[in-house]
Amino acid sequence: MEMEKRQRPRRKRHPIRNLFIILIIALIGGGAAYGMHKYQSIKDSVDKTYKSSGVKKLRNVNEVLKKKQPVSILLMGTDTGALGRTFAGRTDSMMVVTINPTTNKTTITSLPRDTAVTIPGFEDYGISKINAAYAYGKSKTAITTVQDMLNIPIDFYAIINMGGMEKIIDEVGGVDLKPTLTFSYGGYSFKKGVKTHMNGKKALAYSRMRDDDPLGDYGRQTRQRKVIMALLNKSNSVTSLLNETFISSLSKQTQTDLTFDDLTALAANYRKATSSIKTTHLQGTSETINSQSMEVASKTELQRVTNYIRNALGLAHKTTGTIAQVDSTTGTTTTTSDTGGSSDSGNGGPGGGY
Repeated sequence: MEMEKRQRPRRKRHPIRNLFIILIIALIGGGAAYGMHKYQSIKDSVDKTYKSSGVKKLRNVNEVLKKKQPVSILLMGTDTGALGRTFAGRTDSMMVVTINPTTNKTTITSLPRDTAVTIPGFEDYGISKINAAYAYGKSKTAITTVQDMLNIPIDFYAIINMGGMEKIIDEVGGVDLKPTLTFSYGGYSFKKGVKTHMNGKKALAYSRMRDDDPLGDYGRQTRQRKVIMALLNKSNSVTSLLNETFISSLSKQTQTDLTFDDLTALAANYRKATSSIKTTHLQGTSETINSQSMEVASKTELQRVTNYIRNALGLAHKTTGTIAQVDSTTGTTTTTSDTGGSSDSGNGGPGGGY
């Protein structure tokens, strides 16, 4: 199992791996230095991005934030925006982020888009790919699917389309990356191990290729995470994003049920959670189901990921969910030396018994 870990210097960083939220935290971190007018302007832009998922929260998230307890955010990316489209279709990427201000740790868990599940509320459709959940019932169904698959609470969601990612990367002057393999895609060429400066369009091309990667979607997930890490490493350039025109434009590319007050609380109390960032992914085995290639995980692997996320949230152990298609024929399991996340417990707070 591929496992990434980044230990970073003890200085102010922006804690959340959703690109839009980085902007808001940067603004709040600057405080009144930007002036009340700009602060109010940003708040107005954030208010435009708010959209309730319609899901009944499994935990009292207001109390969780008030008591500075670990939170989870489902980040979703849609393959829209760059082509002039809005929020529609399937999610190109899904990641569960946990932010724990007690242990000062952040985790990110990628869920392969082709993971085989029975989507809640759409059982008559049979086994589907997890990325269809958003297409079937928008953020509500996507959240419910992830919660039921792993038996974890999702406190908030955030979704950004490709047009938004491109804008952010361009606004900070691009990112520098060393490609993990040599390939050409979208009119761009990449050479393994050679440091490459990428603007928004090139970075998106780098992170979107899948068919020519020996690891398929798993390889793409790794490249997506590397692009986000590269952007976070340019936190000294984040202030260049703090202009009203840019943020107003970006607000059209983003949806979330995080309110401005929620973001303020995260910025004030969860900032140090970036002192340690770990990432992992749910590993499956390719199988053909209903004439489609899907990723089927073993029960052991599903339980590992459940443990990883629940531990990061300080929640008690529970058996993994039941809606994923499980590899019961081969008994395939995936193990690692240390992927269980933090061993801390008792920080779940309201809803901690979930």
